[in-house]
Amino acid sequence: MKTLPVLFNTIAKAHPDQVAIVDRERQTTYQALDQRSDAIAAGLKAEGIGRGDRVAIWLPNIAAYLECFLAAAKLGAIVISVNTKFKSHEMADIVGRSRCKALILWPSFKNIPFLDILSEVPDGALENLQTVVTYDEGERAPELPSCLAHTKHVALAQFEGMSWEGQAVTEEDGLVVFTTSGTTGKPKFVLHSQYSIAIHAEQVATHFGFNARPCRLLQVNPLCGTFGLTQALAGLISGAAVYCVPVFDGKAAADLLQKAEITDLNGSDDMYHMILKNTSADHDFTRVCNAGFAAFNPTLGDLVEQAEKKKLRMMGLWGMSEVQAYVTHQDPAATAEIRKRAGGRLISPDAVIRITDPENGRVLPLGQEGELEINTPSQMACYLDNEEATTKTITPDGFVKTGDLCVMEDDRSFVFLARMGDVLRLGGFLTDPVEIEDCLGCFPSIHQAQVVAATTDTGSRAVAFVILNAGEVLDEAAVIQHCKDQLAGFKVPIIVEAVTAFPTTESANGIKVQRAKLRQMAEALVTTRKL
Repeated sequence: MKTLPVLFNTIAKAHPDQVAIVDRERQTTYQALDQRSDAIAAGLKAEGIGRGDRVAIWLPNIAAYLECFLAAAKLGAIVISVNTKFKSHEMADIVGRSRCKALILWPSFKNIPFLDILSEVPDGALENLQTVVTYDEGERAPELPSCLAHTKHVALAQFEGMSWEGQAVTEEDGLVVFTTSGTTGKPKFVLHSQYSIAIHAEQVATHFGFNARPCRLLQVNPLCGTFGLTQALAGLISGAAVYCVPVFDGKAAADLLQKAEITDLNGSDDMYHMILKNTSADHDFTRVCNAGFAAFNPTLGDLVEQAEKKKLRMMGLWGMSEVQAYVTHQDPAATAEIRKRAGGRLISPDAVIRITDPENGRVLPLGQEGELEINTPSQMACYLDNEEATTKTITPDGFVKTGDLCVMEDDRSFVFLARMGDVLRLGGFLTDPVEIEDCLGCFPSIHQAQVVAATTDTGSRAVAFVILNAGEVLDEAAVIQHCKDQLAGFKVPIIVEAVTAFPTTESANGIKVQRAKLRQMAEALVTTRKL
């Protein structure tokens, strides 16, 4: 039986006194984690939460997050993962639309004004909520805002010592919902089952050797996203120690890496950059066995090489909420140029991939670019309460359409090129914007570039947004001529616009450039210039 409670209980019984979580110097053993999650499960059940009910967890990376998550898993409830960066309109939409019956939060957490955010939620928006469970560390219980006035308020500490008789859950039961980080429309709710979460945690742990050596995981990625949760659960079903970081700080993370002798970490390129920047010159990372990263910041193109100077061998990862994180990774023994690429080799021996023509769905041969489709044990069950979106994403033969432009190197590995929505169709040809961006980046005054397509009277054309080097002034004509000298005519931008920064959005898995916003800006420029 592949369920999270079964896998966790096995390891908790085998290693009861082993440290499971370290949260700001406070250690929780596997036995204590098992007992605390049992008590919370009993408490939630007493509050009317049952199998299939939805429970929102709105907490930072602390031990209580994992205790509550395991409790929900034991109860058969579905966790709605709520990003700590969400504001009032997002809370009203996600908690309300998912019909959560309970919300768990830390009202007095110093870094995030949870109650101020909730005070801006309109009354009635969270009408399905029945219970609000508050975590505290000795603070006085605060008054809840009016949007929660209809709910029962319970302190998480009240569940301590409650008796849990256990409850059978099945592999098909829902376990967790991740919210997509789209830049248009409302986020979709990606529902994963007990099986998909459990089997992936097990396969990740086995692949990276979490269960074959002393393993200490640095938990910098938010637990509310698949990037963070996958790592933590893989650790907890293999006997590893998970070091929680409630609020990421480069220096604190660098100090903890050294002090705790961390063996494994995964994070965004920005996180690694801040860690390396705060690492002393004489410190190296020879103890680190695995260092996976996701590339979100295009300005950090030499990060892998910089890390290697301190003996940290970073490797690119690929994943998405629909199939979870750590689905593939680059070979840590490969060159820096290969290791910095997204994509890589499949971790699961049961996963199957293919590349299809985005226009007609025809399966393409090796070496041709197209949409990546994947069938893997770690894939979602569906989009919660959205059959139409599910049908569009999961093919009749069970493959998930990723929306990623990729090319397969062999039947077990691929290279990620771009999101399909970011791919440009210029002059009738699919064009990867990175090719144009690289060309622009070679121009002396340009520090960074992003390219999108806009509709003109002569068809879809490239529009470039650039960030200039300090003290430089944009010479648009010279930049366009530079591109003409290097690229086919249909790839040359018709507009080059200087900006001070690119619009970004922050998701649970990292900061991403809002290309949809750039496309809106490009269309406005085309209209203004009457092109």
